[in-house]
Amino acid sequence: QVQFVESGGDLVQPGGSLRLSCAASGSALDNYNIGWYRQAPGKERVGISCINNSDGTTYYADSVKGRFTISRDNAKNTVYLQMNSLKSEDTARYYCTAAPVDTGIWCPSTYAWYYWGKGTLVTVSS
Repeated sequence: QVQFVESGGDLVQPGGSLRLSCAASGSALDNYNIGWYRQAPGKERVGISCINNSDGTTYYADSVKGRFTISRDNAKNTVYLQMNSLKSEDTARYYCTAAPVDTGIWCPSTYAWYYWGKGTLVTVSS
């Protein structure tokens, strides 16, 4: 069983930056795929970035490619999402999720992920 605590969400102006953290407990994340998903008000949850914590392979949705960077610190059992050049359309609650690497569960699928955090709210507004 893995528990996540996401943090780092805030109100930021367009063009600004934030770094989200996803701290895990209950199990080491070394052999998990970790995903960052977001859900805007009235919209479906979508996968925006994933990382294979075993080999470092990453995925980015087109909407965030070149602006967001996912990274990991396995010693701290934490995954990060660096978000730059934020836009109003990035406003959403951001969640992290995990599934064992050998399940093949990967972005952008929203199905079958094993564990979810409660999310952290990002608001991009002037």
